[in-house]
Amino acid sequence: MSKRRAVDPRELRAAVIAVRAWLADEEEPKPPRTDLAAAVRLSLRTLEQVAPGRSVEVRVPPFAAVQCVEGPQHTRGTPPNVVETDARTWLLLATGRLTWSDALDSGRLTASGSRADVSQWLPLVSADQGP
Repeated sequence: MSKRRAVDPRELRAAVIAVRAWLADEEEPKPPRTDLAAAVRLSLRTLEQVAPGRSVEVRVPPFAAVQCVEGPQHTRGTPPNVVETDARTWLLLATGRLTWSDALDSGRLTASGSRADVSQWLPLVSADQGP
């Protein structure tokens, strides 16, 4: 498997800034799918970079899934450690606008397995500063 190009932090910030209004207020119009996909994919790839490994799979359907966190490598079938959520919840977590425990308690996030808590690597980027 070829190694992916490292995520440029400026590219990630620009992608998150493009969806910032919707993150701040759910009543705002949903961003274009391409903008939403870019923010999700770049933030997941950043998580993959800061927490390298293959013991946890983080899924944000329909946009992307990554494997991260050191530990026993998973190669086939359903991984034992899975995090799954929707795009808005993931981006709120990735920008620090939502805490891991609040996302779990509200049912907006599912995390199964002993290694599935990736909160120590969050937030990944700030969406609050200007462009």
